[in-house]
Amino acid sequence: MLNRYQIKSAAKTAGVHFFLMAVAVTCLFPIFWMVRSSLMTQDTIFSDKSLIPAQLHFQNYWTAWVEGNFGMYLLNSIIYTVAVVGGIVIISSLAAYAFSRLQFPGKNFFFYLFVAAMMIPLPGGFVPLVVLMNKLRLANTRIGYILCMINVGLALSILLLKTFFDKIHHDLEDAARIDGCTKLGIWWHVALPLARPALAVIVIFNSLNVWNEYILALLLLNNQSLMPLQRGVMVFQGAHSVDYPVLMAGLTIAALPIIIIYLIMQKQIIKDLSSGAIFG
Repeated sequence: MLNRYQIKSAAKTAGVHFFLMAVAVTCLFPIFWMVRSSLMTQDTIFSDKSLIPAQLHFQNYWTAWVEGNFGMYLLNSIIYTVAVVGGIVIISSLAAYAFSRLQFPGKNFFFYLFVAAMMIPLPGGFVPLVVLMNKLRLANTRIGYILCMINVGLALSILLLKTFFDKIHHDLEDAARIDGCTKLGIWWHVALPLARPALAVIVIFNSLNVWNEYILALLLLNNQSLMPLQRGVMVFQGAHSVDYPVLMAGLTIAALPIIIIYLIMQKQIIKDLSSGAIFG
């Protein structure tokens, strides 16, 4: 027979689960509605009230892909996201490891300089970046846009990784040195593998930033063939503002890759955070 403490604990657990399920439904229902609408026609999108349409019209995706030129924009966004996130992971992890483990003049000054950079609103830094890229003749180029986006994501990434590296046992590094590892070897073979949860957060956060970036791309890139996906979505929305199924199909194409990245990285975070005590 259950006592009152067990009943209270069960009621509390049920209440927490109910709240979390309500939040999950609230977050997921708009995505479900977007996908549902993308599989309907203009005539049935407002008349059919069922959760799953009676007839699925996948040609909306073909129309969005062909007429909206989503293939080119999607390829550009994939290139930018992979290059920027890869650059941020390498540069920020090296810098964070240096700030955490090495001793050099001005160490604290440069670290707090990165922290202070986080206080500047992102749009406030766009104008200096555009001016700098114009002077370096890197405006309206892929490499210029990639360098700017790497700069945007460095400060927070360095802060997260330094905090993570500070908690790694020094005994692990000593063991690596005995095995003949250099400082770069320790960074690659010890620090980075143990920092996978932080790296997963950095990958998710910066992937979202790059994938959803629109203003800096509009300021820096003039060539339509270099524009990322969000620019294509805005152009497509202007051309199909009343064709809701095709517009929803385009938005689904734009959202699907980043959702996949998030799901993959989410599993990595949960697995590594529950894998045992490796820090102290």
